[in-house]
Amino acid sequence: MGPAELLAFDREHLWHPYTSMTDPAPTRLVTGAAGSRISIDGVGEVVDGMASWWSAIHGYRHPVLDAAVREQLDRMAHVMFGGLTHEPAVELGRRLVALAPDGLDRVFLADSGSVAVEVAMKMALQYQRGAGRTGRTRFLTVRGGYHGDTFDCMSVCDPAGGMHALWSGVLPEQVFGERPPALGADIAEWADGFRALAAEHADRLAGLIVEPLLQGAGGMHPYPAECLAVFREVADRHGLVLVFDEIATGFGRTGTLFAAEAGGVRPDVLCVGKALTGGYLSLAAALCTAEVARGLSACDSGVLMHGPTFMGNPLACAVASASLDLLAAQDWSANVRRINTGLQALHRVEAADVRVLGAVGVVQLDHPVDVAAATEAALAAGVWLRPFRDLIYTMPPYVCTDEDVATLCAGIAAAAAAG
Repeated sequence: MGPAELLAFDREHLWHPYTSMTDPAPTRLVTGAAGSRISIDGVGEVVDGMASWWSAIHGYRHPVLDAAVREQLDRMAHVMFGGLTHEPAVELGRRLVALAPDGLDRVFLADSGSVAVEVAMKMALQYQRGAGRTGRTRFLTVRGGYHGDTFDCMSVCDPAGGMHALWSGVLPEQVFGERPPALGADIAEWADGFRALAAEHADRLAGLIVEPLLQGAGGMHPYPAECLAVFREVADRHGLVLVFDEIATGFGRTGTLFAAEAGGVRPDVLCVGKALTGGYLSLAAALCTAEVARGLSACDSGVLMHGPTFMGNPLACAVASASLDLLAAQDWSANVRRINTGLQALHRVEAADVRVLGAVGVVQLDHPVDVAAATEAALAAGVWLRPFRDLIYTMPPYVCTDEDVATLCAGIAAAAAAG
């Protein structure tokens, strides 16, 4: 089929994320990708400001990652993880334990970020059951968060302004504190309120789950690193399992390898995904402490009740290890700082609230974005963006050049003016 036929079939039969099937939004046909750019039929090469929803940190068609996939294909593409193991999974586990904050040395390999968060929540619930606290079945979190699209994940996303308000009354009712204050703000009043809320509900709480340092799809909201110490303090005081959802922030995006490091805090469970495989294949992980592993094993089941069909997929594990090796071999920190410097140009965008953290640039308008108009304007400027709500933002590949970053800033400015 030619481009027109492909797009016509797509429009008639394929669902896209958060899109109507009866009145679908326009889609564009990608014909190739290399480095920091994707090729779009009828448009040409454009800088990918989204890094495939924040995952392709090394860009596209990276020779090291391509080779890792090909070499693993020559051995095996997949084998079940129940009762079996293999070198790619073991090697990836070894790398993750070495990179993660000390003590997070038990690794559950999941097949997506949402699943990793579901597993983390199960860990917390089973840990409390193992301790005989069967009434602790709820989670404490903050407003403005986003943790995925599966059911328990949706329950800890923002209950009003988030994407899952539709499911109010169906989802488990969790306990929501106020969103942490903005970067640079005094956190004292917020911290006192959060402590009081936790104390009020402590006897029914199993865990505390947050996105550390940067709330992603709930509003692209960065907040002070000091808040992480408050989360740790509250969890310790009330016997809660502290879960950090670093699906979006892990592997350097906010300026430290893990956002938790910015606050000097170690969670009890750490979820990673997205950039884990460099954007090649779907894979995530939930890492926990030995204490959590022992505690959940003491519950009535005796085992962690989860086991995806594609758990520990060898192809995904092999390319993830290659991606982590590539990250370590390169000066990712310098690249993130360089991108951060370039993104400061976004502060010149008028009539907008601009936020820059690590390799993240956000422009928040005072009105909902006209997504179609903003997308067209960005493409005309040589940039692919995916605005949502009142936000136009970028989380680009770390391999972007200074010229790429300047193009991204110009594209965001054009999108803001049009949208």
